[in-house]
Amino acid sequence: MKLHELAPAPGSKKVRTRVGRGLGSGLGKTAGRGHKGQNSRAGGGVRAGFEGGQMPLYRRLPKRGFYNKFGKDYAEVNISDLNRFEDGAVVDPVALIESGILKNVRDGVRILGNGELTKSLTVIANGFTKSAEAKIQTAGGKVEVV
Repeated sequence: MKLHELAPAPGSKKVRTRVGRGLGSGLGKTAGRGHKGQNSRAGGGVRAGFEGGQMPLYRRLPKRGFYNKFGKDYAEVNISDLNRFEDGAVVDPVALIESGILKNVRDGVRILGNGELTKSLTVIANGFTKSAEAKIQTAGGKVEVV
């Protein structure tokens, strides 16, 4: 096969319909827009979500919730995920990313107390739940808050 022999698969390329190119074309004169009216005009039509003056759906539905732009979004790690580290290891955000537990640390790392910890680790994070802190210390590890 040579470069000049390359061609798209049959039927994969469709020729664009050119409207407004004479009466014999089938889409001449009004170019498929019909006669008169808002949608026949250049720039005509209504904006997205407009329902002809009826109260639109996005205004009929109740608004709920609140987004706190100052809120912190912590990356959360369960205590059971820390068992993959060696005994006596120092677990910090960098180590969590290198081990594949986290993809990124967002606004910080918070350790949750879900599961059991069997290894003695030094865990460095931005926050700990009380149960997580207790489980780390019970396993013989240390907790450091950054």
